[in-house]
Amino acid sequence: MNSEHGKAHVTVLGLGRMGSALAAAFLAAGHPTTVWNRTPGKAGALTSAGAVQADTVAAAVAASDLVVVCVLDYTTVRELLDPVGEALAGRTLVNLTSGSPEQAREMAAWAAGRSAGYLDGGIMTTPDGVGSPASMFLYAGAPEVLAAHRETLAVLGDPVDLGPDTGLASLYDAGLLGLMWSVFGGWLHATALVGADGVAASTFTPVALRWLGTVGGFVERYAGQIDAGHYPGDDATIDVQLAAVEHLLHAGRERGVDGRLPELHRDLMAKAVAEGNGGDSYARLVDAFRTR
Repeated sequence: MNSEHGKAHVTVLGLGRMGSALAAAFLAAGHPTTVWNRTPGKAGALTSAGAVQADTVAAAVAASDLVVVCVLDYTTVRELLDPVGEALAGRTLVNLTSGSPEQAREMAAWAAGRSAGYLDGGIMTTPDGVGSPASMFLYAGAPEVLAAHRETLAVLGDPVDLGPDTGLASLYDAGLLGLMWSVFGGWLHATALVGADGVAASTFTPVALRWLGTVGGFVERYAGQIDAGHYPGDDATIDVQLAAVEHLLHAGRERGVDGRLPELHRDLMAKAVAEGNGGDSYARLVDAFRTR
């Protein structure tokens, strides 16, 4: 369903901070936008900007061929959509609700049973980043469904196609958040370490960010090693890095900095060395995280 100006109509279900940001981005790009929220008062700013507020989920779904839902959890998604499932026939449902890969695949089967196109998504930004082309929005589902709506969804951020397995957006989302927390943890530990000698976080951080660029190069190299199952230690072997982490632990102890994070790295490296893999690259430690 397109407006007279050629912009696709969009419905957004759920107007929390993220849902409101999604709706605002569609409006800013000129898309006629219908919104619905369990608490109607949250739509005030959006209706002032031109959104149409639907009184019911059924009316909201009927208003657009593209229905975007962003609510608390998948249980809430089903509570909202089960009663109007048949009305989704021929429409596309884009589910940007956080959940597990298993829930995403179940939701895709539910949508297919109602003849609806389905994309499961992961929003890799905060509400303030919605609408920026620098922000990633992960999508998993039939590639032709994403292709049909890519231009519309691109107003939210860069659409990254993960392929037909609808569980992958949730899985990538979880993995990338884990990566984020690990980076935050390492940076905070390092900031506390240098801060103990009077270095300001704002002084240390530009150097840390430059170093992360170098680390990214190692990550790219290690990805190929992991896929091949071959870990040549032609840069820095695990046994060399095991010796180096002791310097970090010593510096932390001298400054009263909590050492649990580097101790975890030390223990993983020590186990690999004990198993005879000390001459391999750091990528070998992926096996420490695999339990089957």
